[in-house]
Amino acid sequence: MEWSAGTVSVAGQVLDYACWGPAPGDAPTLVMLHEGLGSVGLWRGWPAELAAATGMGVLAYSRAGYGRSSTVTLPRPLDYMSREAVDVLGPLMDAAGIEHAVLLGHSDGATIAGIYAGTVSDMRVRGLILVAPHFFTEPEGLEAIRAAKVAYETGDLKDRLARHHDDPYVAFYGWHDAWTAPGFAAWNVADAIDHWRIPALVVQGAEDAYGTLAQVWEVEERAYSPIEALIVDGAGHAPHQDAPEIVTPAVAGFCETLLALEGAHSEAH
Repeated sequence: MEWSAGTVSVAGQVLDYACWGPAPGDAPTLVMLHEGLGSVGLWRGWPAELAAATGMGVLAYSRAGYGRSSTVTLPRPLDYMSREAVDVLGPLMDAAGIEHAVLLGHSDGATIAGIYAGTVSDMRVRGLILVAPHFFTEPEGLEAIRAAKVAYETGDLKDRLARHHDDPYVAFYGWHDAWTAPGFAAWNVADAIDHWRIPALVVQGAEDAYGTLAQVWEVEERAYSPIEALIVDGAGHAPHQDAPEIVTPAVAGFCETLLALEGAHSEAH
């Protein structure tokens, strides 16, 4: 796996990825986990901006069924986010040669990062940056997901997704049908938060249609590790796109503090 862009075979899947900034041997790495309809390309310019703002390397990849990665068979299992955390994320970081990481996830990707930190013992992972995470279902979010189906089937969402996904049908319905399945209403992975032992920055748009501030409150109430919460007024489900002038410096500041604390700890020992 070269530190630039390409594909890598992980857990029986061929995943497309791209990298920015220093290689893992030269600096810590931000590992970016995309949202339920995202991909490497749909991060747009943010990975490069984060590499410049933090001095860290950045690795983004498209999960199977998204972007240019191999497809999957539908329907997705309702525990697909837990499976991604347990089966794919660690081996991907192994393949990339990552030694010190901060996981940065958006929406489904934030949930996957949170599950990983709470279920997998991995000393490489030093911090979490969770943008619009969800740890349980909410009626408002499920309503917004059902509305997205209308936009896909009657609006231009399908065409927009087709520019970024080899199989937009699998990308959309793999996400939509899992979240709207009758058995998913009781989905809750908040117990993963109880087992975090690393600092976390949680970023939430105040106008997010897919999740409320209850997701942030759940983290603040359950976590034993240091938590920072950033509520971005006027921002929706993608506050890093709606208000990059707020979110990017917050991410950079979190990483700077985290690395400074690690450096001080290393010098003390």
